[in-house]
Amino acid sequence: EVQLVESGGGLVQPGGSLRLSCAASGFTFTNYAMIWVRQAPGKGLEWVSIIHSGGGDTMYADSVKGRFTISRDNAKNTLYLQMNSLKPEDTAEYHCTTPQYDYWGQGTQVTVSS
Repeated sequence: EVQLVESGGGLVQPGGSLRLSCAASGFTFTNYAMIWVRQAPGKGLEWVSIIHSGGGDTMYADSVKGRFTISRDNAKNTLYLQMNSLKPEDTAEYHCTTPQYDYWGQGTQVTVSS
C-alpha cells in the first residue's frame, strides 16, 4: 500500500544538473518531514537533506550545501531534490524516506562522470 518511487537519476557530466523526484502514496505525506539520503559504492548511508512537513524549514549536509535544493509539493504528494554543480563524489544511489525511516523505496542511481 505504501509506496515511495524515486526517479530522475542518470548519467551526468561534472558541473551538470539533475532533478530527482519522489512520488509518495499510501500514507499521509503532508504530516511528515521528509529526507534524502544516499549511498555510494563501498560506503555507508549518508544523510543529504531534510524538509519539514510545511516546506518552510530545510537543512543540508555540508557536502551539498549551496548546490542542492530540497522542496516539496504537498498537493502532489511529491518530494524533489534539485542537484546543481554536480561532482563525481555525488555518485550514489539516492533514496527518499521519513526521518524515522518508516518507509523505503527502490532509489534512483546518480552517476557523475566525464
